[in-house]
Amino acid sequence: MIKDKPIQQFLDELASKAPTPGGGSAAAIIGAMGAALVSMVCNLTLGKKNYVSVEDEIKAVLEKSESLRTQLTDMIRADVDAFNQVMEAYGMPKITEEDKQTRDNAIQLALKTATDIPLSCAKASSEVIELSRIVAEKGNKNVASDAGVAALAGYASLKSAALNVYVNIGAIKDETFAQERLDQINTLLVDNEISTAEIYTAVKSKL
Repeated sequence: MIKDKPIQQFLDELASKAPTPGGGSAAAIIGAMGAALVSMVCNLTLGKKNYVSVEDEIKAVLEKSESLRTQLTDMIRADVDAFNQVMEAYGMPKITEEDKQTRDNAIQLALKTATDIPLSCAKASSEVIELSRIVAEKGNKNVASDAGVAALAGYASLKSAALNVYVNIGAIKDETFAQERLDQINTLLVDNEISTAEIYTAVKSKL
């Protein structure tokens, strides 16, 4: 599994001529790092006497951030699998008309999967950003900068995932499916651009 490899090996593979892992996997790991940083701030807040009043809320955030970290890490492999499915579909025979129809159906199905996976990554990263807002406001002030980095990582993951949504949607013939996904990703981008800027400003003011 990609997620079990040493960081250096993953980066070497990312830098190689191999098409996978690529930008989609990178987007997922960036989001996972954002979630991990949220967890870090939580762990450095829990048990501190100055933050007893927010302990229950921070525990809930930690549970959610760890769930998101797992979810985003699993998307590294899911992105590779989706890319491979698209390539396999394009490689199917197209000799007869039946072949061509079967191939076209397989391509369209694979492209939809390859669109939904980065969209799910973007949604998860959006949640990371919102959790980072909570820990930036209520978490240990000594690690406020880490909460800010968590928000920025989440936003970088979201924008990177959006590119992978766009690149696949362009070849999808199902206009309803395509428009629904475009609407979702565009809303996420607009909303989280504002949120990330707010969190960054708030964190900077504490430093």
